[in-house]
Amino acid sequence: MKLSEYFGRRVLVDRPTWQSGPPSPPVQVLPTIKDCGSEILCWRCGQRTAKRVAALPNGEFYCPHCINLGRVSTLNKFYHVPEPNQFRVVKPVLTWHGHLSVFQERAATAVTAGMAAHRHQLLWAVTGAGKTEMMFHGLAMALEHGERLAIASPRVDVCLELYPRLQTAFQNTEMVLLHGRQKQPYHYAQLTVCTTHQLLRFYHAFDNLVVDEVDAFPYAANPALLYATSQAVKQAGGCLYLTATPGKALLRQVRAKQLAVTYLPLRYHGHLLPEIHLRLAINWRHVLEQRHLPHSLVCEMYRSLVAGHRFLLFVPHVRDLPKMASAVKNDFTSPRFTIVHASDPDRLAKVQKMRDGKYDFLVTTTIMERGVTFPEIDVFVLGADDPVFSSAALVQIAGRAGRAASRPTGKVLFWVNGSCRRVRTAMRQIQFMNRKGRALQK
Repeated sequence: MKLSEYFGRRVLVDRPTWQSGPPSPPVQVLPTIKDCGSEILCWRCGQRTAKRVAALPNGEFYCPHCINLGRVSTLNKFYHVPEPNQFRVVKPVLTWHGHLSVFQERAATAVTAGMAAHRHQLLWAVTGAGKTEMMFHGLAMALEHGERLAIASPRVDVCLELYPRLQTAFQNTEMVLLHGRQKQPYHYAQLTVCTTHQLLRFYHAFDNLVVDEVDAFPYAANPALLYATSQAVKQAGGCLYLTATPGKALLRQVRAKQLAVTYLPLRYHGHLLPEIHLRLAINWRHVLEQRHLPHSLVCEMYRSLVAGHRFLLFVPHVRDLPKMASAVKNDFTSPRFTIVHASDPDRLAKVQKMRDGKYDFLVTTTIMERGVTFPEIDVFVLGADDPVFSSAALVQIAGRAGRAASRPTGKVLFWVNGSCRRVRTAMRQIQFMNRKGRALQK
């Protein structure tokens, strides 16, 4: 391996290599696992495991939590070189020539100042606010100073969408894309775009780290990924969290003044978020069994279609989709629609057909809650009170509507069996951002 491949990383090395003699300076040998008595602690993911679970033959132990990145065990060591920031900065660093709105500019200025000071900060911006463009000036400033940066997201598809946009915006900067399904080998680069799981491979590497979609599964509920974030950033480094739906942990840090926060409650076109309106649909699955949709849903779908407005119709589970398809065909004449879910092999093709106007609507699951934009659509959710929908997911789903300046409103209707705290929380969060938005509009 090239020496640069150890910069700011923890590279697994098997026993025959690390016992054959000390590596050449400046390569450091670091432990992989700590013996904590009845438990072992993995230095890569920070997770503890009972020895009886982690046991290997001959008194050796391994970590089962991060094994998908290569087995960490007492048979390994990490090779590491402290990050030297060996980059050649080529100007102009920022090759993006777009323009920000007045409100985006204000948020971008605050973000840039935070990155310059290596602060830990939160950009709380509504869906469709243009978060990616708002961090461009901060990234450019840091890159010009020779800093090493990373932008991480819990989802591969977000990384795949971000990478070409960043390549266009920073054409003179060496960058690398890292995720579990890639075939290209790792190489040392000034800007890294990766899934949050890939952060587990880094150690005090980044002067500034951006975590996008910080509320998304699996990041928000995974202590190993939170640990990976803290380990990947230099001890004096900064971290920028991007989200439209911050969770309780981030909000606690904001209230405790441990995390600076910048709000952007308006979208790029300057309009408020469409708010959620509720409809009652008691025992809607029983209605589906009769190959029909709830009457009020049929009426709203018909109104949208007559008005020429396409829509997304969300349901809780994949198993609901075939029955929905049957009911739609029974209640509508020659409907132009399809069903789509995460494991659908034709998912990308179906989404593209929706973009091309070949479908009037999609019936889908939470796979469409973020990362997709269709102009001028309405959003319907049947069974919004199902436990599969978190409040953050419901806010993201509602955020599919009103993203185009040509139609910044759009209907957002949720059908529920009864009162639900998660639905109420989602409604309050949108109302909170709209109150801030109205204050900006004055």
